[in-house]
Amino acid sequence: MPELPEVEVVRRGVETWAARRPVLQVQVHDPRSLRRYAEGPEHFRRELVDRTLGVPERRGKFLWIPLNDQYGAPLEQTLMIHLGMSGQVLVEAADAPLEKHLKITLHLGALPHLEEQGAVEEAPDQLRFVDQRIFGGMQISPLVPDPVLTEGAGDGVPRLVPAAAAHIAPDPLEPVTTAERFFRTLRGRRTGLKRALLDQGMVSGVGNIYADEALWRTRLHYARRTETITRAQASLLLSSLQEVMGDALAAGGTSFDSLYVNVNGASGYFDRSLQCYGQAGRPCSRCGTPISREKFMNRSSYFCPRCQR
Repeated sequence: MPELPEVEVVRRGVETWAARRPVLQVQVHDPRSLRRYAEGPEHFRRELVDRTLGVPERRGKFLWIPLNDQYGAPLEQTLMIHLGMSGQVLVEAADAPLEKHLKITLHLGALPHLEEQGAVEEAPDQLRFVDQRIFGGMQISPLVPDPVLTEGAGDGVPRLVPAAAAHIAPDPLEPVTTAERFFRTLRGRRTGLKRALLDQGMVSGVGNIYADEALWRTRLHYARRTETITRAQASLLLSSLQEVMGDALAAGGTSFDSLYVNVNGASGYFDRSLQCYGQAGRPCSRCGTPISREKFMNRSSYFCPRCQR
């Protein structure tokens, strides 16, 4: 499943090619991709047509695009996009071949700055949602105040997030996720360290790949009890999460197959830099001990048995 870096790569691509553009037409090719939206396809179309897409935002693995009216005034609702296991957001030209698993198409108007430069043809005019396994989807969600963000801002002005994402915690790249808050969150639970990292209610956006990589960098075992973590170790773990995700972003994310791609269809290449995840049997780059793999929560955990005791 795509993790925070892969979703952030998509968010940046959507910001470049779709933000500030009007929605002219909406086609729902498969209503199953709207199963989280009880109002149905026709209502979905009405809520989007003649709206202008704002600058996309992200928390963890959730991506959303705030909606503005046709004059650019912000509305208190947003277009939520969840990639699930195989979802893709592609920005393509209308004459590009249709993908086999195309679910939803948004026809977009011109980008204002390109229109002014007389280069409208350079802007792809369709935002396509493609999903092979149909675990992802789109929905319109109202914006609601986020008490954590509002408290962190300290100015009393409510900070808004989509209601559909209000249940998940801030992610490691959000300024509100400080070392002290991260430490208190970990110490407030009695569970294994990796279980805590994968709990989206504690910290969002961390999946199997980046949990294993950050724990390897921090030299902490995945089963270490959270109630035994020190402030220094929590701070180091948060820094490692931020660093490994920053490195992955610089590489365009981790793409093990053609499913995880940017809006232009390009794959990331951070898999070439993985030190721990998927490296079972290969020597640890620090100490030479073969990396171990153990079953964990219906998946696998990778770790160095010498560095991460």
